[in-house]
Amino acid sequence: MTTVVSVMTPDGKGGAQVELPGEIFGAKVNIPLIHQVVVAQEAAARQGTHATKTRGMVRGGGKKPYRQKGTGRARQGSLRAPQYAGGGTVHGPVPRSYAQRTPKKMKAAALRGALSDRTGHGRLAVVSAFVEGDVPSTKDALTVLRTAVGAAGARLSRPVLVVVNVGDEMTHKSLRNVPRVRVLDTGQLNTYDVLACDHVVFTQAALAEFVARTGGGELVTVDKPAAKPARAAGPKPAAADGAGDAEEPAARPARAAKAKADAEDADEPGAEEAKPARASRARKPATASAGEPADGEESDAGPSGVKQRNSGTSRKTASSGSGAEQKEEQE
Repeated sequence: MTTVVSVMTPDGKGGAQVELPGEIFGAKVNIPLIHQVVVAQEAAARQGTHATKTRGMVRGGGKKPYRQKGTGRARQGSLRAPQYAGGGTVHGPVPRSYAQRTPKKMKAAALRGALSDRTGHGRLAVVSAFVEGDVPSTKDALTVLRTAVGAAGARLSRPVLVVVNVGDEMTHKSLRNVPRVRVLDTGQLNTYDVLACDHVVFTQAALAEFVARTGGGELVTVDKPAAKPARAAGPKPAAADGAGDAEEPAARPARAAKAKADAEDADEPGAEEAKPARASRARKPATASAGEPADGEESDAGPSGVKQRNSGTSRKTASSGSGAEQKEEQE
């Protein structure tokens, strides 16, 4: 997985973009491996020159303090024995080396994991340079560094690791006296210093040198795409047509009226279709209750048939005569 980081210039603006190789800055973080490498690194930093004197090395104590018997006290052979003050030390520390053997591949993997952790949390930045010109300036370098790490105050509240290329004396002299800033070249970069600092800031030359040193190849620089000119060129043809712009305000009311009329026309057929459906559903139970003969059902299915059934039903309901009169009317 490749991560793209913007390169900050001394004036505080973002310049080109660089691609961080995924095999170095996107590796898997192995915490037990990192712990083992850090412990070995701290152990190797110990001098191991501690030493104590045994009873044979302490000055004095050659004479027996008192006779062997007859005093009622425990027998003693020397005043420089371990139980006496000023005597020798038993099983004290002796000079030795605390160095642990750590394979090179383990060290490289732990460093990749530490850098990947800082990159994943957004705590890795790249700057083109800290100082412009040939004269060191702590003020200018510190301003660029605060902008790169996002520090708001005048002083850095958390430690920052600055990685420069070999021979960059300008950055060394500009930042060597700043509190909470540690400056290393690419050959001195190690796992402990990366983890001991909250932010890691590379110069662009140092990043290219470190990537080439670790076998990542050449550093790839990506220029920002010019998206703004392309967006501005889009509306130009429409703006050039002055007649279309002049007609557009006058055409808007006509378009709105036409759209409204179309919507009303679209709504009317639906309403007309809904009304017959409701009437047919209301007539079915009335026809069934009226008890019309089957001959009436076989009559014309047009509008005249509907009127006949309605008139027959009304006559049946309104008539209060005998059954013979109703039959004559139906015939």
